[in-house]
Amino acid sequence: MWDPMTYLRYGDERARPFHDLLARVPTIRPRAVVDLGCGPGTLTTVLADRWPGSRVTGLDTAPEMIAQATMLDSPVEFAVADVRHWRPGRDLDVVICNAVLQWVPDHRALLTRWARELPAGAVIAVQVPGNVDAPSHQALRTVAARPAWRSVLGPLLREAPVDDSVGYARLLTTEGCAVDAWETTYVHLLPAPADAPHPVLRWMEGTALRPVRAALDPAGWADFRLELSGRLAEAYPVQQGQVYFPFRRVFFVARTVARAEESL
Repeated sequence: MWDPMTYLRYGDERARPFHDLLARVPTIRPRAVVDLGCGPGTLTTVLADRWPGSRVTGLDTAPEMIAQATMLDSPVEFAVADVRHWRPGRDLDVVICNAVLQWVPDHRALLTRWARELPAGAVIAVQVPGNVDAPSHQALRTVAARPAWRSVLGPLLREAPVDDSVGYARLLTTEGCAVDAWETTYVHLLPAPADAPHPVLRWMEGTALRPVRAALDPAGWADFRLELSGRLAEAYPVQQGQVYFPFRRVFFVARTVARAEESL
């Protein structure tokens, strides 16, 4: 289960890649816009502000996220839906998919299908975390491989199935799209109060640790959390009351066939 309040910790840091992605979307007057994996909807409302004449929809597989989103004062239509089964309509001009596809092992096939099914000139804008080799995730895999947790957590903690920017550019240009692809490593400066858990642990509780917490009983979760926290403290030491947390992300914006000859 997703916890919207836990996810919204470090909301400013999590929002920055969304805004950087949106800044590269060239469509001026889309008929319809969809935010796939909209979470609690706070960023989806930005799409309605940018394109006030468009029909904007936010979809997420987590009912608790959609319940939070529907409480917002916004013209956006929110609904529960699974990105794996979603099909674009013929009037859809912009697809935003921010920090979602890393959860979908076969998402390259989805991207290929979307590029073929979207109307000519439509835009697919995607951002995925590219931090599978970061010390935070290495520590997570190391602790999960311990005998106490291996049998329970092993099947849950697969390698993130993401490509680099070149891989996504190659995939979408093969489908005739014009592609703008890039990577950015953000260095987040996370406050580290002495009376609070390690900030990288708190960050991970909103995303990567969600399936771990769901799989363990309270005692197991407390033990796992304690050991992981110690490893994170070694990898990300507190300096002057804060932690320097590098986070690599992969972006691409692809425009479908009719505009393929135009530069993004």
